[in-house]
Amino acid sequence: MMGGHRMRTPFFAAMLTMFTMGAPAQECCDPAGPFRKGEAYADQPATCKTIADWIERAPAYDGRITMTTQGPLSAVETDGTLAYLVMCEAPGVQVLCVTYSTNGMQPGDVVLFAGGYSRVDETRVMLDPCLARAE
Repeated sequence: MMGGHRMRTPFFAAMLTMFTMGAPAQECCDPAGPFRKGEAYADQPATCKTIADWIERAPAYDGRITMTTQGPLSAVETDGTLAYLVMCEAPGVQVLCVTYSTNGMQPGDVVLFAGGYSRVDETRVMLDPCLARAE
């Protein structure tokens, strides 16, 4: 049995090398920015003043990107199942956090969002799923 296992190892190693070398490495993310691969908080969140600039420089990455933002809530709504928290005021860029609870947060509260980044249009970003905490 062991001999058979050793004989397969080079095959699997070669296949793994072929698959990993075939795809170009994708760069993500500016360490000074609000974006991170996967499920990570950024050290420097975007703010209502900086988010318009950051979304223009969002990484072109095929994997999951998390964006971290910090600012005042402009709206809080729930449909009984999900909570919708909106950060920043129109006409500027607004950020919608889709989460499970308002946790008592109210418009005007300063909060920190981190969630799966999706740009909806020129002035709207959605983070889904999203974590929100009062600051």
